[in-house]
Amino acid sequence: VQLQASGGGLVQPGGSLRLSCAASGFTSDYYNIGWFRQAPGKARERVSCISSDDGTRYYAESVKGRFTISRDNAKNTAYLDMNSLKPEDTAIYYCTKDSDWGKVVAGKADYWGQGTQVTVSS
Repeated sequence: VQLQASGGGLVQPGGSLRLSCAASGFTSDYYNIGWFRQAPGKARERVSCISSDDGTRYYAESVKGRFTISRDNAKNTAYLDMNSLKPEDTAIYYCTKDSDWGKVVAGKADYWGQGTQVTVSS
């Protein structure tokens, strides 16, 4: 079983990136997805979550209106579209999944990807 996060990179302030989180090896398609990030010297921060049925989406206040979470169940992939990026968005971004929504939101899900670096700098 594996979660593979990708799409990070170096972008200028105001730019955009799309992160992907691909799930493989799981026997069930029923799972919730979360994106978290951690900047150097800071605690891990919840960024956005999406429920298994795509009926519920959560966004941190710091990214509302700029980031959009989505999922394509046919591809077993979730996405985080990040627009109007700011230097303070610089961090390693991790995706996580679990069948329990509460565990995903709390950052206590059973499965985590390896992280992808996002750097916003001019």
